[in-house]
Amino acid sequence: MNKDPYKIIIRPVITEKSTALKEQNRDVCFEVALHANKTEIKQAVEHLFKVKVDSVRTQIKVGKERKVGRNTGHTKTWKRALVRLKAGEKMIEYFEAV
Repeated sequence: MNKDPYKIIIRPVITEKSTALKEQNRDVCFEVALHANKTEIKQAVEHLFKVKVDSVRTQIKVGKERKVGRNTGHTKTWKRALVRLKAGEKMIEYFEAV
């Protein structure tokens, strides 16, 4: 692996939709670095969580313009990866140490 997996996988995305996908389709959702491609994401998840990955789907979430009073700004642009685990693999638990 040529890149640090801790810099590719930024954080898990925990929402109602991602939790439902996790239970139904064995999909796990992560925020990943914008420069990371699908192969790098797959290798990083397999290295960090010791599981086998079936497929990776990515989506770039473009930042929105926000106003506070007269001031305007933008939220950040970020990349989301939906990682599908192979059948028979243990599900990734985010809070195992808690």
